Amino acid sequence: MTVVRPERSAAPKAGRVRASRWSVASRTLAAALGGYALANSLPVALLAMLPMSAADAALSAIQLSFLVYLGAILWAFAARSAWHAWLGLLLPAAASLLLGGWAIHGRLPI
Repeated sequence: MTVVRPERSAAPKAGRVRASRWSVASRTLAAALGGYALANSLPVALLAMLPMSAADAALSAIQLSFLVYLGAILWAFAARSAWHAWLGLLLPAAASLLLGGWAIHGRLPI
């Protein structure tokens, strides 16, 4: 006996493909922009807190920022959703900017 299966429409598949493309695009932007923000704000916080000369602290913080940027890119694509990727990158970037402003100026820059 032959079982006749109804043909599936392509509409739900097209919607999933479109949502997947937006998710990948958002994660790519999160990796590029959020990772850049995190990699540039972290040396500001580290510069004032590392217990070494200013030149050595600057060099160490900037070299560490390359690893932070790599970790941010990996995080953006390993996160559960695109929202988690954005939050996981922008919240630490904002926190490190506040911490760096507090360490440099002695007060929070708000």
